[in-house]
Amino acid sequence: MDEPSLKPGDRDFVGALASGLEVLQVFGVEHPRMTLSEVAARTNMDRAKARRFVLTLHALGYVKRVGRQFELSPRVLGPGYAYQASNQYRAVIEQYLEEITAELGESSSLAVLDGNDVVYVVRSPARLRLMAITLSVGTRLPAGYTSMGRVLLGQLREQELDGFLESVELKAFTPYSIMTKESLKKEILKVRSQGFAIVDEELDAGLRSVAVPIYTGSNVLLGALNISTNAARVDMQVLMSVYLPRLQEVVGKVKLIAQ
Repeated sequence: MDEPSLKPGDRDFVGALASGLEVLQVFGVEHPRMTLSEVAARTNMDRAKARRFVLTLHALGYVKRVGRQFELSPRVLGPGYAYQASNQYRAVIEQYLEEITAELGESSSLAVLDGNDVVYVVRSPARLRLMAITLSVGTRLPAGYTSMGRVLLGQLREQELDGFLESVELKAFTPYSIMTKESLKKEILKVRSQGFAIVDEELDAGLRSVAVPIYTGSNVLLGALNISTNAARVDMQVLMSVYLPRLQEVVGKVKLIAQ
């Protein structure tokens, strides 16, 4: 049986490590370079505490100083590279997703669940952008409002799913967004039962997507695959009769080679 996850305040929970990782995660596309005061504000730490963590990360080579500001250094790519290299199936999946994009002209992705978000780990973008933000490897989106997220939430055990529903904050991204936890759980259980998810304009106006879970031959979950498209261009019948079978075909191929 898996050991329960630690929580802040537990004896074995290392708060300093958690805080240091939190500092690393506040750097991003919108905030690539920050002063100590800005880091403190974005992490809700006092400036003295934030300063200690930033300077320690600087000493270890994970951030570099540019005048009064700090930014991530290339060294942070090390753990990410190790994570990618540890999964030898990603290159194969990427090839299949690129074939889908070439064939259908649509974006296709592989994502994993991380907390209440999905994180893109493989991305084959189409020529036309579907969302206002640029989606790429590392992008995080709310799991409850994405097809890949609902597929992955459907793979959770009941206790884990209830924990997600207890902690998640629902948001009206569009007029079609699910806004009650009861309705969201019902939808996730439906996805679990049918083996795929369709999210229609709940995260972004005009965005329609279908997703399926992908496993190895020995039943290890690798993540979720999706195809995303424009709702005005592709109707539900095409999504179900063409796009869904195409994803299921990739799942079958990966199962044969990934043991």
